Amino acid sequence: MTEQASAEIEQILGFIVEIEKLKAVIRKTRPVGLDRYENSAEHSWHVCLAALMLKDYADEAVDIDRVIRMLLIHDLGEIDAGDKIIYQSETEQQKAREAAGVKRLLELLPGDRGEVWFALWQEFERGDSADARFARAIDRVPPLLHNLHGGGHSWREHGISKTRVLDVNSRIGAGSSALWAVMREKLLAAAEDGTLP
Repeated sequence: MTEQASAEIEQILGFIVEIEKLKAVIRKTRPVGLDRYENSAEHSWHVCLAALMLKDYADEAVDIDRVIRMLLIHDLGEIDAGDKIIYQSETEQQKAREAAGVKRLLELLPGDRGEVWFALWQEFERGDSADARFARAIDRVPPLLHNLHGGGHSWREHGISKTRVLDVNSRIGAGSSALWAVMREKLLAAAEDGTLP
């Protein structure tokens, strides 16, 4: 093994240790059947598996490998910026903090690898490709399922209305109209039965 390869491996291992901190970022929803809140690393795993299971329902052809990569890194900025509930987080200030955090972490990688991953993260944030639209759609599904199967706990705790939930989550339709049709029906039913205020 060359000295360069050894040094690169050391850098990558440092990155892997640093991203362990994602496990300490507590989100605003509880996993189905649990009383504790989920962490962001659990969310990343969950959305990746959801993307694999739902890929056949994307509106456009997607490269599932790219989608998975986006979903694995999309919340890394929360290590520095913390997690904010989606209904309150899409401010320019929060986006800037998350971007700076992602950039800091990816700069730990050797060579230009960090730049390549940061470009992928930016593509996810912009949602301007089929892969990004699908990834962003899938990212919304687990928190909805947590609330739908948890008495609307997060919606209630944060005073989130039916209108806001439907507005924010309508982005699912940009990646999968079939998935949005199913999820929208579930949300409307939750509004009818009082789960969604």
